[in-house]
Amino acid sequence: MIGFLSKLILPIFAVLTSAWSALVFNFSPALPEELRTPAAIVTALLLVVSLLFWRKRPLLRALPLIVLVAGVTCWNSLNPSNDKNWVPEVRETPWGEISGDVVTLHNIRNFNYRSETDFDANYETRSYNVNELSEVDMLVTYWAGKAIAHVMVSFGFNGKDFISFSIETRKEVGESYSAVNGFFRNYELTYVVADERDVIGVRVNHRVPEERVYVLRTRMALENGRKLFLEYVKRINKLKSEPKFYNTLTTNCTTTVLQQVKALGGVAKYTWKILLSGYVPEYLYETETLMLGMPLEEIMEKSLVNAKAKIHQNDPNFSALIREGVPHPTPRERPIGK
Repeated sequence: MIGFLSKLILPIFAVLTSAWSALVFNFSPALPEELRTPAAIVTALLLVVSLLFWRKRPLLRALPLIVLVAGVTCWNSLNPSNDKNWVPEVRETPWGEISGDVVTLHNIRNFNYRSETDFDANYETRSYNVNELSEVDMLVTYWAGKAIAHVMVSFGFNGKDFISFSIETRKEVGESYSAVNGFFRNYELTYVVADERDVIGVRVNHRVPEERVYVLRTRMALENGRKLFLEYVKRINKLKSEPKFYNTLTTNCTTTVLQQVKALGGVAKYTWKILLSGYVPEYLYETETLMLGMPLEEIMEKSLVNAKAKIHQNDPNFSALIREGVPHPTPRERPIGK
């Protein structure tokens, strides 16, 4: 039995480790672009040779291990950085200062857009009193089908001042996003801290195709909202001193929010509705985070803010105006974790 298992396990190990190493070689920026595909092809050929001849030549069984060591070495040779030639949208690193109940956020993005690529790049500093936090909302934006969306979190203070946190890839000049590349340390992780006129306005008024933006007002208890806001400040400060790689699966716009909610003691489970971010509204509805007693279809219909975002794009009360008519549930009285 042991002999049979060893005969089965070794080939599986060889295939899995070689496949992973080949993907690293093919997509990792650790190798020059002209060497990536040849390295992946060589890795595949070594695997084939190993599987075909390792019974006759036991030394060939070491090939997958050698390939794995090479893959791990390539993977670990990459280190994240905050000092690169970033595109203007993520040029500045946001950070915060906490003094008692007042949080001062630096490098808040508030661009004036003429098009998605033509804008005045403005970064601002603003202060917020955590005791004035009045709601926590989820911004969910769609640009293609139902399954994939981008999710952001907005914190409202006194019902009028809103600040958004968007977890994104920090792209360099000339770099474009690829979900596959996002698995292989091609991008640094960044939190875009922005005025809603910026992150909603650019998606509604200047993206082609236009994105559908939903403002989902949640029932999060205000005590937990304050904790979550401070957790975001903690995260952006840590990224400022300790940059980190983005990962398409483990550190994206939804899984990272889930991790932060769990860190507060909340009941949050990884499901396919988190991995397929377009289904986050369904997840929120099933966990009774949205308006109670109203069908999800009606909540979504009333939470679509595109028309209002077009009308009020240049209004200083943009955030309050786009929320008119959006279902606004009463926050939970009991904080999660209690």
